[in-house]
Amino acid sequence: MLNYKDFKVFEALYKEHFVFFSLVSFNIVKDKDAAKDIVQDFFTYLWEKEEALNFTISFKAYGTKAIKNLSLQYLEKHKTISLQKTKIVTPKSEEQTAFENIEENKKPKIQTLIEKIPQSRREIFISHVVEGLSYAEIAEDHNISINTVKTQMKRAYASLRESQNISQLKFVLYFMWLIK
Repeated sequence: MLNYKDFKVFEALYKEHFVFFSLVSFNIVKDKDAAKDIVQDFFTYLWEKEEALNFTISFKAYGTKAIKNLSLQYLEKHKTISLQKTKIVTPKSEEQTAFENIEENKKPKIQTLIEKIPQSRREIFISHVVEGLSYAEIAEDHNISINTVKTQMKRAYASLRESQNISQLKFVLYFMWLIK
């Protein structure tokens, strides 16, 4: 067992590095409690090793490498359990068909909503949402001020909100983002 002097050194190392090592482990295992347990196990191992804490490299480098290895071992050990929990019952072909059917039903509604926007406003809206142009780029392309672009975008969103409820508007925006 380590003597009293070594206990002080050990305690100082624990306090100084626990949070950092927990973050290293969390980045791998993505579970806060598991990460803390891994770090605790690492320090327990060091304590039970009954050797003086002498490393050829810095303690932080040694600990980081050990924590990474322990975290990877944890993932390997718990891989079968997590894979069983995340299995999806729906076969891929059925999933894809269902998604395509939803998309096909929504396309005419999206086109109808966008067609209700006045032509010049629609061009600005599509330039920004679909083509991803900035307000400055749109202003330059249309020879208008940036404030005019902002105003037209506000009005386009307002007319879409008036036409449909908010959930359909979110879908429209999501769909536009998908086709970028």
